[in-house]
Amino acid sequence: MKVIWTRETTTVRDVYEALRLRRSIAYTTVMTMMKILEEKGYLKKSRDERAFVYRPAKPRQQVVGAMVRDFVDRVFDGAAGGLLLHLAKDRRLSRDERVAIQRMIEEIDE
Repeated sequence: MKVIWTRETTTVRDVYEALRLRRSIAYTTVMTMMKILEEKGYLKKSRDERAFVYRPAKPRQQVVGAMVRDFVDRVFDGAAGGLLLHLAKDRRLSRDERVAIQRMIEEIDE
């Protein structure tokens, strides 16, 4: 989705070429993932001469929120706290991020 959000419209080939610069990936893998993203309602597809052209179907923040909720449901049985604890223990959250989260928690408790 990050590649798609940087462009107004894109093809499977465009996404494949962009991803291939960073890592080895099969064209069919990109095609399958884009099909899944379309089925989930994150992408819209239209025909342009010889190829399908994709564009985001929803705003980035809405898609990210849905993907995070789906991930938390599948991996942490719906408990977002488990994800936060994992990130904090894994040192993926900076000190400033932990302080900001603590402030948000305190604001909710008020």
